[in-house]
Amino acid sequence: MTEQIRIARVEALGQDPVVLRHPAPRSADGKVLVRMRAGALNFADLLKAKGQYQEPQDAPFVAGLEGAGEVIDAPSSSGLSVGDRVAVSFPGTLAEVIAVPSVACHVIPDRMSFEQAAGFLVAYGTSHLALTMRAGLREGETLAVLGAAGGVGLTAVEIGHALGARVIGIARGPERLETVRAAGAADVIDSTNCPDLKSALRELGGVDVVYDPVGDTAGLQAFGALRRGGRFLVIGFAGGKPSALPLNHALVKNIAIHGFYWGGYRQLDPQAIRTSVDDLLRMFENGRLAPVAGQVLPLERLSEAYQLLRSRKSVGKIVITM
Repeated sequence: MTEQIRIARVEALGQDPVVLRHPAPRSADGKVLVRMRAGALNFADLLKAKGQYQEPQDAPFVAGLEGAGEVIDAPSSSGLSVGDRVAVSFPGTLAEVIAVPSVACHVIPDRMSFEQAAGFLVAYGTSHLALTMRAGLREGETLAVLGAAGGVGLTAVEIGHALGARVIGIARGPERLETVRAAGAADVIDSTNCPDLKSALRELGGVDVVYDPVGDTAGLQAFGALRRGGRFLVIGFAGGKPSALPLNHALVKNIAIHGFYWGGYRQLDPQAIRTSVDDLLRMFENGRLAPVAGQVLPLERLSEAYQLLRSRKSVGKIVITM
């Protein structure tokens, strides 16, 4: 008899996923079966459910873009063994058992919990590749991180600090700013009490790199604080729309604008992802990174988790346990 598992499925675009029972996937050629222990939510999950993600998918589909669990079956060519603990980045991770390509799996250290690993790949991978490969962040430079208390922003603060940069974290509210400071920010700015972010950043000496997962007015104001030769990383648009960046200023000040989508590197440069994740896991092993699961909720409270994600009030990643 086929095992019945729980999955979180988006039944129609414009709706949040619902938890239901479904037959478990079976072993397939070249695929690795993973019993998932935890999954993490990203802002992209909201966009995907609305049909607005850059890689759209017709409903119905299983939600989730990353998670962690144990290998329960793997082809010999995969290099994985039954019992391996892995972090997974692949569409459809909010299910108790999934079948994925071996390249989507990364063996995690013994001391990394499933809750930590569930939200590690996308957020840390995005920040590490964007800051090192695209922006070329150097020791001693100043990095401004918008949305610094969010799932991806907090990792940019932590990685920027680990790389030797001076980090300025911008977030909403004193509690969230305390988390940002604890992650390594030398200076913090409360965006709820800052009508002129450009001036605030300039008063702190200006910045060399802006990490922007927010967009809209905040991104535009941070752009204005870039020094000559600065780099602007376009990570996302949690603020609702892209920033209208003045390209004439980019020209005059020799500013580079880099769009960055981590998932796109699966086709663009998959080895870059593998190398970056290996570097990140070494940083974790060496105690230079300390992933924090902001809110941990069981699968049956998924609707609450989506509401929390939508409110943008969470600190760090929202993790769903299975």
